Amino acid sequence: MVKMRGVVVPTVTPFTEDDRIDIKAIDKLVDYLIGKGVHGLYPCGSAGEMLKMTVSERKTVAEETVRHAAGRVPVFIHAGAATTKDTVELAEHAAAIGSQGIGVVTPQYFNVNDREMIEFYRVVASSVPEDFPVYLYALPQCAVNDIHPRIIPELRAKAPNVVGIKYSWTDFVRIKDFLLCDGFDVIIGLDRFILPGLSMGCVGTVSGCSQAFPDPFVAQFNAFERGDLETARKEFFKSVELCEVVKAGGNTAYFKSALKLNGVIDTHMRAPGLDLTVDEEKALEADLRAFKRRYGYTD
Repeated sequence: MVKMRGVVVPTVTPFTEDDRIDIKAIDKLVDYLIGKGVHGLYPCGSAGEMLKMTVSERKTVAEETVRHAAGRVPVFIHAGAATTKDTVELAEHAAAIGSQGIGVVTPQYFNVNDREMIEFYRVVASSVPEDFPVYLYALPQCAVNDIHPRIIPELRAKAPNVVGIKYSWTDFVRIKDFLLCDGFDVIIGLDRFILPGLSMGCVGTVSGCSQAFPDPFVAQFNAFERGDLETARKEFFKSVELCEVVKAGGNTAYFKSALKLNGVIDTHMRAPGLDLTVDEEKALEADLRAFKRRYGYTD
């Protein structure tokens, strides 16, 4: 069983100007990120505009990411969808195409109680092989529902392949409580708090901001892994500054424009999202150049 660790990137979904999935751009993005030393990929998540895609489109993105990564880094597919049926279909597909595991966001919009939350994840986890990792994904600020640590023992008794959680809210007490669950990994989704999370015991991050410029994120984790906390702190503050430049993940258009400005891919948002305006992109370009100049990065 391969598990998440390190800097795992929730990749954007590249769309062409006429709103089709851009397969060549997926390949270029995968090569860029792997070349920068990231430790894993996580397509079809929030940064990938998953709820704007059909099930068929999500399968296409997942297949191409796994195919082109070609085992160079693990690929974990986000399978969470609006219905349990679609989530199960995407989970089964992720297992069939050779990904290393899945993440599954909580049910969305409609509130669910603990019993319903447990049953949702039990059904999804039982649809894939018992040695195929399933990660919970809590994004309560968008999905409405949160996951409480009190359900983890019962859930894992019913679904042992639920091995961890990506937690993307600023509740560090909640993160601490998840970390106290035996044999349960915590992946921090808070781009600006990666080092504090690692210091607490989180095993990595799923960081959307990292794809805009992976260098300080990767360097931060690698330094922490080797016990070089001084370097880790320096890279941490660089990564926080970069998060501010790309608006901390509040608008995926900033990630896509940053990738364009860095010469990686030229891609577009899917409606109702819009690409940055000319003025917004010029301001981003100036901020990225200033950031790189300040820390001695070269293109």
